[in-house]
Parts: sequence; C-alpha cells; structure tokens
Amino acid sequence: MLTSISDHTWFNDTFTVRVINGLRLDLNMTDVIMQTSAGDIRIRLFTAEAPDTTANFLRLVDDGHYNGLHFHRVIEQFMIQGGCPHSRDPMSRMAGTGGPGWKIPCESSALSMKHDRPGILSMANAGPNTGGSQFFLTTVATPWLNGNHAVFGEVVDGMNVVKAIEGCRKLPGDRPAEPQQIISVTRA
Repeated sequence: MLTSISDHTWFNDTFTVRVINGLRLDLNMTDVIMQTSAGDIRIRLFTAEAPDTTANFLRLVDDGHYNGLHFHRVIEQFMIQGGCPHSRDPMSRMAGTGGPGWKIPCESSALSMKHDRPGILSMANAGPNTGGSQFFLTTVATPWLNGNHAVFGEVVDGMNVVKAIEGCRKLPGDRPAEPQQIISVTRA
C-alpha cells in the first residue's frame, strides 16, 4: 500500500507506480471508461509521458467532476470537446468557459507529443498554462495543434462513439443540437 502524499516513484518487475500529490498512478497503463449517451469510449492515459496532466485528469475523474456534463463543442473533421462544469446544462451560454477552479502548467513532455491521428486526448486551453478540466478528442489528425495543447491519452476502443458524437446535428457555435452527455468517467 502506498501511503505517502509527496511525489515518489516505485519500480518492480511488473509495474511502476508514481504518487503525485497523493494520487497513485500506474505508469505502465491507466485506462478510463467514458460512458456517454452515444456509447462507451475507452481511453488509455499516457501516465508516464504526461504524469502531471494525467494526475489532474484522474483527480477530476475520481471526484466525479465529469459525470453529467455534456460535450459542448463538436466540430466535424476536427474534434469533440467537453469537461466544462457549465455544460451540465447543455444549453447554457456559459458552456465552454469554465474550469475546476485551478489551472495547470503545460508539461513539455505532453506538448512534444503529436496530434497525428484520430482519437488523441488533449487538454483544451485558452493559451499557455491555462488547462484545467476541459479536454478534447480528435476525430482526424490535427498537426496544427502540436506544441500548443498537452496530449495525455488516446482512444483504444469506442472511436465509433467519438465519430457518432462528431456526426450529430449542430447549432451555431458548434454546440450539439441533441445533447451529447458524458454520463460518467471511471477508472477501468
């Protein structure tokens, strides 16, 4: 059992564990299941490559932050975006403007990873070091985002669900006409 609340890394023959701010990360593999109104998406987090970004995301997952929110921005041939606490009401004009109450710095290791294929999980931001809870999943390669958004995971199952959300009818401002809910996000 890991009880330390400071940053430490443990190794053995089968796994590597890092504790960041009291949160345990398995650096070999951490998956989450995002249950949506369109189906389930399994996402593998890049805990070794982006430990601080994934620790932030997992803190929000463990706290239930994402449960009941909606994808508030969906752009065909680009991405689906969620994680704003104001999107609990899918028609809120504030959807897309909120965060968890803190901002995280962009990790250079996460910024160096590429948006080179569909299914990349990346931090949405309003500029350098402004990430918090909003994220997006790419639906195509998006190389123009490289170096500007922290990559911290990828879809390993359920890309058809991502594409179904991408294909929904939209209102002005790229808001889904039929709400696309994130029912829950849990560790797999």
